[in-house]
Amino acid sequence: AFTMIELIFVIVILGILAAVAIPKLSATRDDAEVSKVAQNVMMGAAEIASYAVSKGKTVNDLTVMSNAMLNLSNSGNAVLSNKKAVISIGNITDCLTLEIVSGVTDDNLTISYGDAGSDNKCLSLQSAVDASKYPIKLRGQNVVY
Repeated sequence: AFTMIELIFVIVILGILAAVAIPKLSATRDDAEVSKVAQNVMMGAAEIASYAVSKGKTVNDLTVMSNAMLNLSNSGNAVLSNKKAVISIGNITDCLTLEIVSGVTDDNLTISYGDAGSDNKCLSLQSAVDASKYPIKLRGQNVVY
């Protein structure tokens, strides 16, 4: 049998372990959400580029060109409009913007960062998505089909 003091020590130890483990679990969940959104953004950009090269054109609806953009829209992480996806995460509604900028003879895919402020999820997403590789040409004089 256990004494009352032994039971109190066990309860205190379990409380300390719970106090340490719960924040770690929350951080892991946030990291998983950021990874999922970052993967969908990068996959969406690749799918849009593939569509533009294979068809020789782009369309206004990003979900036609990319299943990843459809996933982002369905999950509530993106607001899609005419050749544009505004990505939200955490408390920031415009963390990233993926957009096809069309000229007379060319289309360029751009990714730009919004103002993350101090939101850790948005800052993590912005560091996971490398916008320095954009814009990329989708259609135009330098693109060979």
